[in-house]
Amino acid sequence: MKLLFAFITCSFLITICPAQENNSQISIGVNHIIKSSNLNEERVIQVHTPDGYSESEQKYPVLYILDGQQYFLSGVGVQKALRKPRAIPKMIIVGINDNESSRWTWFGDEKEKFSSFLIDEVIPFINSSYRTNEEHIIFGWEGAAYYASELILKHPEAFNGVILSNGGYASKEIIKDFSKTKATYLYMANSKKDIYNISYTAEFHEILKEHGPQNLVWKYDLYNDEIHESLAHLALYKGLKFYYHNYNSLVFESIQQYIDLGGMDYLNTYFKERAKRFGGNEAIDNSTKNGLIWLAWNKDNFKYFNLFMTEFKDVLTTKRYASAYWQNRFGQFYLKHKDYQNAINHFNAGLTKYPNSRFEKQMKEGLSDAKSRKD
Repeated sequence: MKLLFAFITCSFLITICPAQENNSQISIGVNHIIKSSNLNEERVIQVHTPDGYSESEQKYPVLYILDGQQYFLSGVGVQKALRKPRAIPKMIIVGINDNESSRWTWFGDEKEKFSSFLIDEVIPFINSSYRTNEEHIIFGWEGAAYYASELILKHPEAFNGVILSNGGYASKEIIKDFSKTKATYLYMANSKKDIYNISYTAEFHEILKEHGPQNLVWKYDLYNDEIHESLAHLALYKGLKFYYHNYNSLVFESIQQYIDLGGMDYLNTYFKERAKRFGGNEAIDNSTKNGLIWLAWNKDNFKYFNLFMTEFKDVLTTKRYASAYWQNRFGQFYLKHKDYQNAINHFNAGLTKYPNSRFEKQMKEGLSDAKSRKD
């Protein structure tokens, strides 16, 4: 079907990122008006592109937000918040606006028309207008959650994941008919205080436990301290973290956790699976290597400190450790644990490469101590 689109673009004057000039306006995206042949009406689509979009040629995953008039800004904010620890990739955020008088119709009796609008009009428009990759996630709250839970099961080719807040249901027949060769992720959240919808999400949860099909990866979280109107923002945050659970570097709370998960074999498997899913290098990344070295140092575990320093010796040549501070820190730790040769090596490196530092006295004293004890 040939699509007819009318576009109007305008800046959102919403404060999200710091302005460059005093009293300057701040833009986080554009409006597009789509004249839909499926809905026989015009719809406003809000689009936010990530930082650096115009300067790159990269393709980005897309997060589609139903009820964009309410949750588009939440999607933008959550995406930015999760980028700080690089827990998720940069994303294009698309808000699909609706109004209170018609949303239950489109998400209910007319849901097939709305699906045609979404799959045949909105997604092709976004793909042709922006640099997108094949990774699409959709979010829905309340009525939109019921709609989206069926959508992803009936049309698994359209989306890779769905985030549901305060609603969600699909019959066992729909679930049994689900078929996809790659993993599809379903995250559902509700509040114990949401007396309107909790029985439906609980029933959906039970159906998924009994009939959950292969390649549907799902999770249901129930919260105590949110209500019907407030959970959506948290659900977006938790849902994106669930979908991108193996995107970020690894962080461990203890050496024992590292051991329990499988140690070095676990690290290698994790990063191979991450590369398979998202692309990139299969090697253990530097952030994980750094974290394990610092964890062992912080917990005063010399056995694993020595292991990580040996296994991850390549990371020690990076710019992060090119300072008297780190050479002194490592030297003092080796000295404490009576590995005098390695203490000498780090103290010598610190004094030679970074002369006249504020750690010079400590390193000279440590070097002298290590040499006397070694002899």
